[in-house]
Amino acid sequence: MSLSRRGVLAAGGAMGALAATAAGTGGASAAPGRGPGHGRGRVRTGFDRLAADGYRLLRGQKVGVVTNPTGITADVRHIVDVMHPDERVNLTSVFGPEHGFRGTAQAGGSEGRYDDPATGLPVYDTYLKSGQDLADIFTASGVDTVVFDIQDAGARFYTYIWTLYDCMEAAALAGKRLVVLDRPNPVTGRAALGPVLDPAFATFVGRREIAQAHGMTVAELALFFNTEFLHENPVQLEVVTMSGWRRSDFFDDTGLPWVPPSPNMPTPETALVYSGTCLFEGTNLSEGRGTTRPFELLGAEGIDHRWAAAANALELPGVAFREAYFAPTFSKFQGKTVGGVQLHVQDREVFDPVRTGIALLVTAKRTWNGFAWRPDNWIDKLTGNTRVRTMIDAGADTDAVVRAWQRDLSAFRAKRRRYLRYEG
Repeated sequence: MSLSRRGVLAAGGAMGALAATAAGTGGASAAPGRGPGHGRGRVRTGFDRLAADGYRLLRGQKVGVVTNPTGITADVRHIVDVMHPDERVNLTSVFGPEHGFRGTAQAGGSEGRYDDPATGLPVYDTYLKSGQDLADIFTASGVDTVVFDIQDAGARFYTYIWTLYDCMEAAALAGKRLVVLDRPNPVTGRAALGPVLDPAFATFVGRREIAQAHGMTVAELALFFNTEFLHENPVQLEVVTMSGWRRSDFFDDTGLPWVPPSPNMPTPETALVYSGTCLFEGTNLSEGRGTTRPFELLGAEGIDHRWAAAANALELPGVAFREAYFAPTFSKFQGKTVGGVQLHVQDREVFDPVRTGIALLVTAKRTWNGFAWRPDNWIDKLTGNTRVRTMIDAGADTDAVVRAWQRDLSAFRAKRRRYLRYEG
């Protein structure tokens, strides 16, 4: 039986009340915050609250967990290592996404099927698995409940949210329950930004029609997905919200430890720019992979000071651009010195990463005659449409490109509001 949205938050008796608790209500029992934010207690993740409640939501269930190295407690123990020896929960399987459960694989890779040396648990590979194929994996594992706990980066093309979507769809097909343990959106949950995906461009970097920077947590996205996209066969879904998190919180306001959710997302500052500068994956420029500042450093052979000057002349809010030279150790231009820019976010409260990414594409094309899109038009998959590419090719400026997606974005924002579970 599928639960309604209202039933999702009410499920589980006492645990349902825990899951429905809004941000800020758990501060009295939380440890003092360490971040520079609002002087509140430390944010408690969905897992922290689940464990504090004695895992009652999972009682009597064989449990499998979809997670990666970001699935940690406040004292940096992995949730699998915490749950495995605990007699109150019957953890029987782990499901690894892109980069793997223990995080040993680079972009576009996974760890395959193996038994985890630390716990002996079977680890199943979910990367690029969806639909009935993934449902068959859940069935073969013998679990009753699939738990999802992965740190997101806030961008539509960051693939973990589509791992979540695929797991929801597959769990429904397999007759399994799915529980989402919430974590912060590291770049705040204040606003949705950028173009909304056209379904004609659906891929693993964007399955469905959400904005490029969605401004939601994974639990909020799960509720959105289940009602908006999976309504014909919704999963039996339950979410455990955080306490202490406000929509205006950046990650360093939370007091939580940061673990890179993927090898090229080393810091929360990377996440801050990622929803805009990842667009350079769709060009012949380096997006900074193979440097210590991926997605903050951008460049190519032949680019000089003119690009940084053109970008600074736009006076974009909250950001400045430094002429930069770097030599990637892998990926594009491996071992070669290239020229370009480094983004320096000076006021993150007013910084718009998506608008900034478009402005950098426009100015790169205008100041460097070697600029080219990737031959497979990957940019269209990242932006979710052909409009960004064709408008820039036609000479449109940043304002014109941004105006072109406002109607679709307004419609998404209206839908999104129904699923938000935190204030501030």
